[in-house]
Amino acid sequence: MNSKDLIPYCLTKLGAVHDYKAEWEADRVCVCDKMFALLGELNGRPIISLKSDPDRSDILRQTFPDIIPGYYLNKRLWNTLFLDGALSMEMIEESIDHSYLLVVQGLPKKTQKMLGIQP
Repeated sequence: MNSKDLIPYCLTKLGAVHDYKAEWEADRVCVCDKMFALLGELNGRPIISLKSDPDRSDILRQTFPDIIPGYYLNKRLWNTLFLDGALSMEMIEESIDHSYLLVVQGLPKKTQKMLGIQP
């Protein structure tokens, strides 16, 4: 799977906006200027980096070899998922949903309400 294949799914999230960061050679998906997905390549392998609860991160990394600490991101709060391995689409989408939710929960209540999300 190519990392760009996941951009349409990320954009189904309320308020999600996509841009390309040339200096990072990566696609980024944000909500209210807060990134929840970073898509690109690592050593020629397609990846997506997603925000994650630290406890969940530990469990996922121990369970799935294709999930590692966030590449060029806070390794405690971000996971990088290799997309050419054994991870199911369900697992990847669930991780995108989790990342989006964490970022939205960190937004001011007024912004959440503006997005139509009930805190």
